[in-house]
Amino acid sequence: MWLEEKARRGSRGGQPSGLDRERITTVSVRLLDAEGLAKFSMRRLAAELNVTAMSLYWYVDTKDDLLELALDAAFGELRLPDPDAEAEDWREQLRGLAAEYRALLVRHPWLSPLAGRYLNIGPNSLAFSRVVQRVIRRAGLPAHGVTGAISAVFQFVYGYGTIEAHFSARIADTGLSADEYHEQAMAMVAEAPQTAEAVEEAKDLLAARGGDTVAEMLDRDFTFALDLLIAGIEAMVSRG
Repeated sequence: MWLEEKARRGSRGGQPSGLDRERITTVSVRLLDAEGLAKFSMRRLAAELNVTAMSLYWYVDTKDDLLELALDAAFGELRLPDPDAEAEDWREQLRGLAAEYRALLVRHPWLSPLAGRYLNIGPNSLAFSRVVQRVIRRAGLPAHGVTGAISAVFQFVYGYGTIEAHFSARIADTGLSADEYHEQAMAMVAEAPQTAEAVEEAKDLLAARGGDTVAEMLDRDFTFALDLLIAGIEAMVSRG
């Protein structure tokens, strides 16, 4: 999608009036949020825009092109720090980037499968990747360790945010709040013979985890895991 020849599509004359690539992409993101990836189609998008499906092909060659546009538009929501700000601590900048990415994955559950499907080289995605790289470089790792550190942090965030998004969708389907769902689920597994022993073994860990709500528990686990990764980066820097 992002190669020059395809990126020029839609700039030629004669395309349907009232449409442009930005509007099509914005509505695509809205539909994906509302109905999910499985129900998304060119026909459904055309109906939402009140145009024919063929009109969309003035701007994109395929549905995949459109999904790449939506994916990059979502990455444009990320708030990025200034990696050259010498007064800023790289650790705090990294925590901020990780939190932004986690929230994005939860906010757009369709994003995680697309991020793994495409090259993801749109301008917003590249801007995010470049800032991440420059922040990690400031930690002082040798060059051969930078990509490994990026993978450790952001593949963790990808996994955490993806599972959290699935969890949120499952809760939404029940009509319960997250805390109600968690309370009912824990009560059920604590009583079932095949799971009760595992729950009993983990009781002290669950109590020590802290947090009065599901949101607090998720935040505590995420923060602690991220701190472990940052501490690992610091330890590798100290090793030289």
